[in-house]
Amino acid sequence: MTVPTTPLLKVEGLGVTYGALVALDEVDWHVDAGEILGIIGPNGAGKSSCYDAVTHMTVRRGRVSLGGSDVTGIPASQLAARGLKRAFQQNAFFHDITVAENMLTVMQDRFGTGLLSTVLAPWREAAARREARQAGRAVLERFGIPAELHDLRPGNIPYGSQRLLSIALAYGSGARVLMLDEPAAGLGGADMAKLVALLKELRAEGLALVVIEHHMDLIMAVADRIVVLDQGRLLATGTPREIQTDRRVLEAYLGRAA
Repeated sequence: MTVPTTPLLKVEGLGVTYGALVALDEVDWHVDAGEILGIIGPNGAGKSSCYDAVTHMTVRRGRVSLGGSDVTGIPASQLAARGLKRAFQQNAFFHDITVAENMLTVMQDRFGTGLLSTVLAPWREAAARREARQAGRAVLERFGIPAELHDLRPGNIPYGSQRLLSIALAYGSGARVLMLDEPAAGLGGADMAKLVALLKELRAEGLALVVIEHHMDLIMAVADRIVVLDQGRLLATGTPREIQTDRRVLEAYLGRAA
């Protein structure tokens, strides 16, 4: 007998309205640990609104649960500490400090010592910073950013590495659920292959990933299940094979009948 598991992230009845515009209407989906959920749909389908709603960055209706706990009322600023993290469509990093220093800034939740310790035990602060630097560089290499790029500023590294850096910074010192908004934007060839390998590695480590993407080859290659949105509503959900042969999806998303 198979014992049902609790989804790591579950959204129910998610709705977003901007004035008279209904951007999202009664949307339900979930993602499990060690699973990649793809979210696709035509432009204006409500994909980014869905991300903003889940992470409480917009006023919304519905319920969001994380690991079985209701986090609907938790402010966006506190969700990362609970393991729900996201990366945005545009690269997000500090341009005036190095790649390694960028990584150090997002490791403070794990390695920061606080003002009192800094004043009364400076050796502890120094040791924590050394450990944070080592841990940060390890995360960067894990996310496909080689050591020779760590001491450069983000604007001086290849675009593909910038995309990976944005994902690494969103992940920070760790995550339970990582939501990625078009991570493959502008990528191709070897950079796309690196991204595919990274997503599969994170899934194998038990991370739950939710990926908005327009690159159908990427989604079909990595997603375990796919949610299709159209005009703010849930149109279909299923495996990549099921989505590829769903007439409703072909008509709405691809603009043709099966």
